[in-house]
Amino acid sequence: MSEEKPRSLVVVRSDVSRVEVYLSPQQTKDLDVRLARIEGHIRAVRRMLAEHEDCNTLLIQLAAVRSALNQVIVKLLEGHIDSCVMECVTTSEGKASLASLKEALKVVLRHS
Repeated sequence: MSEEKPRSLVVVRSDVSRVEVYLSPQQTKDLDVRLARIEGHIRAVRRMLAEHEDCNTLLIQLAAVRSALNQVIVKLLEGHIDSCVMECVTTSEGKASLASLKEALKVVLRHS
């Protein structure tokens, strides 16, 4: 028996003429867990700084935080493509959705 892929949440907003698509509940939960872990890691780094931990250790920990944040970005982009973009591609919103994705990728890559 094959496992079904979770569907994304589709919200029709009355104040706009297009369909808004969002991440699945599982994708949202996964991102939230990752962000909570990063938040805890940042708190630990702040404690280390207050306790005058050596700079090398701080740099290593900050590199780990950056790596974890990069993984959140990757997971968000994957979720966005799997849910939002794919849903829009099957409708008349495909070109606009892909253009929006390209702009988001430019921003992410510019700031990485």
